Amino acid sequence: MSSETKGPAVEAHADVSTGAVPGDLRMARTLWPFMLASAVGLVPFTIFSTFLVPIAHASDSGVAAMGQLRGLGGLAALAVGTALAPLIDRVRKDWAAAGGLAVLALSAALGATGEFLLLAAFCLLVGAGTAVLNPALTAAAADRFDHDAAAGRAATLITATQSLTALLAAPLVALPAVLWGWQGDLWAIAAVAAVLALLFVVRGRRAERPGAHGEKDGEKGGEKAARPGYLASFTLLGALPGVVPLLFVAMLRTAAFMGYLAYLAAFYDERFGLAPGPFALVWTLSGTSFFLGNLVAGRLLSAERPKVSGERLMTLALLVALAALVGVFFTRSLFLALPLTALVGAGHATVAACVTTLLVRRCGALRGTALSLNAAGMSFGVFLGAGLGGVGLALGGYPGTAAALGGLTLVALAFARAAARSAPAAEG
Repeated sequence: MSSETKGPAVEAHADVSTGAVPGDLRMARTLWPFMLASAVGLVPFTIFSTFLVPIAHASDSGVAAMGQLRGLGGLAALAVGTALAPLIDRVRKDWAAAGGLAVLALSAALGATGEFLLLAAFCLLVGAGTAVLNPALTAAAADRFDHDAAAGRAATLITATQSLTALLAAPLVALPAVLWGWQGDLWAIAAVAAVLALLFVVRGRRAERPGAHGEKDGEKGGEKAARPGYLASFTLLGALPGVVPLLFVAMLRTAAFMGYLAYLAAFYDERFGLAPGPFALVWTLSGTSFFLGNLVAGRLLSAERPKVSGERLMTLALLVALAALVGVFFTRSLFLALPLTALVGAGHATVAACVTTLLVRRCGALRGTALSLNAAGMSFGVFLGAGLGGVGLALGGYPGTAAALGGLTLVALAFARAAARSAPAAEG
């Protein structure tokens, strides 16, 4: 484990001899900078999505053209996340996080101008910044704990924070915008991201002091740890048991879930006549179930002797998510559609927590590389799911969408089984 992560909060570390995992509140006291930065990383695009219409008017462009700029962020995240994946494990993660936050601060400032070209730059930079920020924060949080179970739980606390932020961010950015508008929101997030970037720079410098933590980043017991080269990192990661199947599970699961969310509002409107106002409650139900599923699954897997292995839980959750997704699109009852919608969210959240936990446990010193590739794959999954869901809708209506997204989930199940077959005997 990289020694950069060993700080003064030693009391929060897991007891290696017993495998005990600290409680969530105790871990949060150690991880709060990572959790806060993780939440901030989701806000720029939340502002963009929430105020898409006024942003389009301010830039003298159409809503469709402005909405398409959002896709630039996903492409940037895919490209940057893949290209820089090995570097996450080769630099101090505090500094990688600081760099991602600095890019977010710059992007928010550019977006606040309201100019079309600068808004395009905003979308590109937000995608690039979060492609570095999110895996750096998740890996750094995991590295704060010596025991694999605690490390996995730390990583899932970061992802749970992100899902909670996604649920709450829209109303939180809408309220201050009443006072200063969407541009004020962007200026505020630019300031917050800049302050957090400075905080992580200071943390990185403090950790680099020779006597600060007993050892420097990349060193153990006074000897410098050998690090693989850029291309060798990809090769070594691919050779680890089950890692590649896990990355495919994450990508395909994201494609199925995001494709489902892309057409959920239209489905509820056509099938049940729900206007945007009442549908907001459905969206809240879905988001809440996702947050709770992520939180509970992460804690379940962090037990010293979990009652169910991560691989088995991942497979069961995919089966539940598949059945619920197909059920949503075929049901004619609103009272049945609502609990099925909650099950889809909880099932996918559980799979996400399983993948994160298993990658952290299996990848060791390469966990930063793995988490970066995982984030890049999920960025690609967003576009794959929306595209295939749309093809299914065009060809066969909502049953066609169910077939397309259900097919993605079935392929994810096949990769989940491959990951389970490669599980180390002592894992889970």
